[in-house]
Amino acid sequence: MATVKLIEYAEASAEVRAVYDDIMATRKVDRVNNFWKALASHPPTLRRTWETLKSVMAPGALDALTKEMVYLAVSATNGCDYCIASHTASARGRGMTDAMLGELMAVVGMANETNRLADGYQIEVDEMFRSPV
Repeated sequence: MATVKLIEYAEASAEVRAVYDDIMATRKVDRVNNFWKALASHPPTLRRTWETLKSVMAPGALDALTKEMVYLAVSATNGCDYCIASHTASARGRGMTDAMLGELMAVVGMANETNRLADGYQIEVDEMFRSPV
């Protein structure tokens, strides 16, 4: 259960409706999900988060599927169930297969394991990794 009241479109202020409208238009959907409805309890956070997310996830050097898979990997590492579900659905909508998800989770698991080992052993970073390529 959310710690704040979810703000539905019908009860939203004009400021929140403007962000909701942009979310729906940008994503080509007819509703906003619960994440945005929760953030709408504080309109400045809703607007800032949406504008930043929209900018970061816009077309760039990385394609949309890669960005969604990176988002999913970080969400899995951070243990955010909501984000895992949301970005798995989004990545699947952009073409992620079961095989791709399996490999992604294998990489996430391995990275987490080796990160913990490197931290636990307090391994000094090799000079060759410090130099720009």
